[in-house]
Amino acid sequence: MDTDTVRSPAADDSAGRRREQRGWYFYDWACSVYSTSVLTVFLGPYLTSVAEAAADADGFVHPLGVPVRAGSFFAYAVSLSVVVAVLAMPLVGAAADRTGRKKPLLAAAAYTGAAATAGMFFLDGDRYLLGGLLLVVANAAQSVAMMLYNSYLPQIAPPEERDAVSSRGWAFGYAAGALVLVANLVLYTGHDSFGLSEGMAVRICLASAGLWWGAFALIPLRRLRDRRTPAREAALPGFRQLAATVRDMRRHPLTLAFLLAYLIYNDGIQTVISQASVYGSKELGLGQSTLIVAVLLVQVLAVAGALLLGRCARRYGAKRTILGSLAAWTLTLAAGYFLPAGAPGWFFVLAAGIGLVLGGSQALSRSLFSHLVPPGKEAEYFSAYEISDRGLSWLGPLLFGLTYQLTGSYRDAIVSLVGFFVLGFVLLARVPVRRAITDAGNPVPQRI
Repeated sequence: MDTDTVRSPAADDSAGRRREQRGWYFYDWACSVYSTSVLTVFLGPYLTSVAEAAADADGFVHPLGVPVRAGSFFAYAVSLSVVVAVLAMPLVGAAADRTGRKKPLLAAAAYTGAAATAGMFFLDGDRYLLGGLLLVVANAAQSVAMMLYNSYLPQIAPPEERDAVSSRGWAFGYAAGALVLVANLVLYTGHDSFGLSEGMAVRICLASAGLWWGAFALIPLRRLRDRRTPAREAALPGFRQLAATVRDMRRHPLTLAFLLAYLIYNDGIQTVISQASVYGSKELGLGQSTLIVAVLLVQVLAVAGALLLGRCARRYGAKRTILGSLAAWTLTLAAGYFLPAGAPGWFFVLAAGIGLVLGGSQALSRSLFSHLVPPGKEAEYFSAYEISDRGLSWLGPLLFGLTYQLTGSYRDAIVSLVGFFVLGFVLLARVPVRRAITDAGNPVPQRI
């Protein structure tokens, strides 16, 4: 027998793990297009215009008989989707951990979201209720699917690989978001030359995100594998399951301490993402085309930033690298306060700064949290993580709005967000992550 052709079990295990990791990256590639093209760019303005077309003389629509100002309908639909996700995530997470069958649940959530997004092609005329329903379904399904996707990380990557794997996943997502957004913008800005109305171009862009999501989700669903876990008690309904998860997390106070720090600085990150375009248009007087180019710039540089900070984590550890990114966020916002109005070049510099720290800070937070999750409870704990990521990021927008209301200045509003990064920095710096990892029952990486 030719010994050169004999593979050791360790080599087979390593090859299988690499294959599974490559499949895992592709789920970010599949679903991030929804976040970028649908939520960030196209759906908000378009659904608002559809609601306005259906509004009465006073500018109100009446879903289920409730008077709602047409301009608020999109925001309310997003809020309702968060409530649905908060109810569903702990229940699905506990079921995934109890049965060990994450992949069927991931497939169900992914294809529910993809189908709802593709269905947005039929959102025309005054069908605002259809648009609201599809948004609630797609957004809630996206949250549930991301929770399951994230919970695979501790199972497919040993501790020493986790930062790099998480960073590559984020990079794949941002790359896909940028690629499809470029194609969508070509279609949207040149819709006349393609013989399309503006509304039809938007509907094609929305539906294409769903088709992309569904097509590329096949890759992780073929490569990821389920792992049987010891039998556990049945999952509880909605908020009761979340409460049970939080009670269990109280047995791991250092994990909770990290989650609190993450909740605070991530609130700042999400608020900057959602309010930067408002700052650019209202305070700096920049046009829509400039803002869209800035979104693209953030997407492209977030790829490089995620990979760069992943390299930094290998050298300095994830905790130190996250702390460095929070310091960079603080400096970026402080610089944003001084941006001159009517100068798109400087706004692009600000967008570049945001892009470089955005992907890395998110990717490394995910990988660091994965070390703090007790074995066998990955999906359940990542449901709490995902809720803190998506469902509790309301303090930042509230502070932004109140600051503007009191001062009348978007510059003061944007710089008020510095407090989230400073407080998050202080709280994270106080978490002894090596002891937290040990207390969770996990091996401690050489550099963390």
